[in-house]
Amino acid sequence: MSYVSEVSSDEAPTVLIVDNNQMSIMRLREVFKKRGFATQVCEDGDLAVDEYIKLDPELVVMSLDIPSLDGHLAALEMREHGGDSRILFIAPNRLRELAVHATYSAGAVGWLAKPVSQAQLDEIWDQVLGPIPEAPGLEDLDELYPEDRIKPQPDEIQLPPLAELPPLETLPPIAELPAIEPEVVEVARPKKRGRKLLFFLVIVGLGVGIAYQQGYLDSLL
Repeated sequence: MSYVSEVSSDEAPTVLIVDNNQMSIMRLREVFKKRGFATQVCEDGDLAVDEYIKLDPELVVMSLDIPSLDGHLAALEMREHGGDSRILFIAPNRLRELAVHATYSAGAVGWLAKPVSQAQLDEIWDQVLGPIPEAPGLEDLDELYPEDRIKPQPDEIQLPPLAELPPLETLPPIAELPAIEPEVVEVARPKKRGRKLLFFLVIVGLGVGIAYQQGYLDSLL
């Protein structure tokens, strides 16, 4: 992510602040705003190199502990590109030894301990505006950062060709499914056996009753 401060005069010098700590960014913007700088902010080293090439700022204030590409390597990338920008490292005290080494290696004008104050910057301001040191670390850049560091321009990027689909007329036809006719299932009606059985039982019962009555009358006579 990057953004520019409200100081946008064409005559105002530009400082590129590279840090991913929001409190540190706010402090640095205030410090350099008082000195009349327009500020551009990046939060990772890789983007900072691109912004450096695009902006050609007068000053780069670079944190050593940033994501994507650490501040030392990002500074060497900037120095390799060329330009007259001055690089000022910022780092916490725990990285003091690394800051001293990176300052010498990348030809930075100095380094400041976080959190940076106006008094700290005033102390070394003459040094910041002084001659730009040589960057002996450029000789070892390929060993420090052995990956391919040359980014292709948009018109140089070649995308792999898309797989060609066969024309529609060569595609096999979709298989036709056979027509499905509805199947008529006849449901058998239950037979009316209950009524016939009841009628039979009634007839038998009447016959038995008549026979019984007839036998009873014969015994009386």
